[in-house]
Amino acid sequence: MAIFNQQPSAKKDAPSFVPEPVPAAPKETAPAVDYVPAPAYRAERSETKESLIASDITIEGKIEGSGHVRIAGRFKGDVNVQGDLSIEKDAKVAGGVRAKKVTLAGELEGNIDAAAQVELLQGGVLVGDLKAGSLTVAAGSRMRGQVEFGWDDKHASKAGRNGAENGAAS
Repeated sequence: MAIFNQQPSAKKDAPSFVPEPVPAAPKETAPAVDYVPAPAYRAERSETKESLIASDITIEGKIEGSGHVRIAGRFKGDVNVQGDLSIEKDAKVAGGVRAKKVTLAGELEGNIDAAAQVELLQGGVLVGDLKAGSLTVAAGSRMRGQVEFGWDDKHASKAGRNGAENGAAS
């Protein structure tokens, strides 16, 4: 049986609990040699950020940004990124694409516009028009559409005007 509201008996043999003082953290006067300041680290990382649409994901919408995008699933909508776009094997994209570099191993139904570099890998399928600075085509890839590559904007617009003038004069 417990008895409450009683004064504890004085025991001099049992020490009372006294917490040990926590030592202060040592102060460093100089940063470690391999230390990278946070702002520089973030700036470096922001250039290499990559977003992934996994193989078991289906998304409909619009992608815009400055990083890299890798699509392994299904995406319906336009993609406009300042970085690179990779469409993986077995991935399907339906929509227009603008990116610095486009690597296509899956399927794209839509136009690729203003890319600096486009790579059609083995098994890659493009149904749409393509305008790029350079184009690499692997054996086993397929494409249906019009292609313009190797022209800078100055030459392309001049050729387009001459073609339009020639077509109107005929």
